[in-house]
Amino acid sequence: MAEGYCVKCKAKKEIADAVEEVMKNGRKAIKGRCPTCGTVMFKILGGKATVPAATAPPAEKSGDPAGKPNPSS
Repeated sequence: MAEGYCVKCKAKKEIADAVEEVMKNGRKAIKGRCPTCGTVMFKILGGKATVPAATAPPAEKSGDPAGKPNPSS
């Protein structure tokens, strides 16, 4: 499946029991175990995960961005 670096074995190895995950920042990653020693391996993949089309950006608030009251109201 995916190849990663095991810090315990200090070698590149195939990731066993690999599962693709999405991190908090939206990036994709693969998490699994080293087939030799069993240490958790984590490989960050390039690019951001796709965002569903149904999610719309938040609407902008009217008024001053500093939070001061609008003098015209």
